[in-house]
Amino acid sequence: MDQGGTMAAEPSAHFSLDRRTALAGIAGVFGASLFAPLARAAGYEPIPKINTGKPAVVFTPAQRALVAALSERIMPTTDTPGAIAAGVPDYIEHMMGDWAVSDDRDLILGGLAAIDARSMADFQKPALKASSAQQDALLTLTMNDAIPGGAKFFEAFRQLVLTGYFTSEVGIMQERSYLPVPGDYDGAYPASKIDRIFSS
Repeated sequence: MDQGGTMAAEPSAHFSLDRRTALAGIAGVFGASLFAPLARAAGYEPIPKINTGKPAVVFTPAQRALVAALSERIMPTTDTPGAIAAGVPDYIEHMMGDWAVSDDRDLILGGLAAIDARSMADFQKPALKASSAQQDALLTLTMNDAIPGGAKFFEAFRQLVLTGYFTSEVGIMQERSYLPVPGDYDGAYPASKIDRIFSS
């Protein structure tokens, strides 16, 4: 996978899943609340003029760093790599640059600004410089709509993080158990032995 979160031209011999196909499957989980850029990329909504040139630059360096920090709080590194290692921040900027319209970008940029403003009010520092616990608190306030536009931002941002992660090679091959060809059926397989979601 390259730094932009896209599949490399020469994928692993054990990894051949098309990212758009994976996106369509995961996006279906969000139903009617699916964030518009994801719906377009998954083929659920009409596609506007798409950027086919160089990757669009949407975020300032500070915004890009905050997107990375917040995405890692939503999908942190545990025994498997987190959002940053999976290329999620670059994926989010790609979605905002190539699949979003102005209203979609305004929602994300406005949410980042609101989080930063609340961090300055509560912790006297930008959200990027806040501790992990403080960033979690800011995300909780956002989720609970205690920040202007918070709930809409949080749902859109969460969807971007999850789809970016679970359609990445890291998400499919490490967070889940990748089965290129389903194995034998075992109706008595103990549920206690399942520690990963299977993907194929």
